[in-house]
Amino acid sequence: MTKIAIILGSTRPGRNGEAVAKWVLDIAKQRSDADYELVDLLDYNLPHLDEAVPPSMGQYSQPHTKKWAEKIGSFDGFVFVTPEYNHSTSGALKNAIDFLSAEWNNKAAGFVSYGAVGGARAVEHLRLVMGELQVADVRNQVALSLYTDFTNFSEFTPGAHQADTVTAMLDQVVAWSAALAPLRSA
Repeated sequence: MTKIAIILGSTRPGRNGEAVAKWVLDIAKQRSDADYELVDLLDYNLPHLDEAVPPSMGQYSQPHTKKWAEKIGSFDGFVFVTPEYNHSTSGALKNAIDFLSAEWNNKAAGFVSYGAVGGARAVEHLRLVMGELQVADVRNQVALSLYTDFTNFSEFTPGAHQADTVTAMLDQVVAWSAALAPLRSA
């Protein structure tokens, strides 16, 4: 069965992303088209990129990199839950992505973002990064506004319509992940 990681892309204390990622996972778990797993960057304690050899060489030397590579390599697709910090994604998520190369290739990705303008600029940045890593990013995305989907900018209270946007995004991630399977097995 297709395996999809929901990657919680913030490590900030008091992060809004934890509630968002768990909400996405709750919606995903109601489906039977894939296995979904929450992957929290806090559980991997990745330092700032500390591998001497570029990730494209696949010669990982650090135990934390090997653990991260094994986890990411086990998935067929991804849903990135990202905040928008300074018109981009979080440094922690970008660093985690940059640790690896082949483990991302020929898989699909969707995005759930949050911020003042729904995190749209963070996703635009991530789309460029995904292209370089040979990840097919899907069109549908979930953009959560700090003004309308959170109370006092911190309590996650998504609009009822947002569950439908998650479903539409997951539909595409699962379909594209399955479609890319022959490339991963080649």
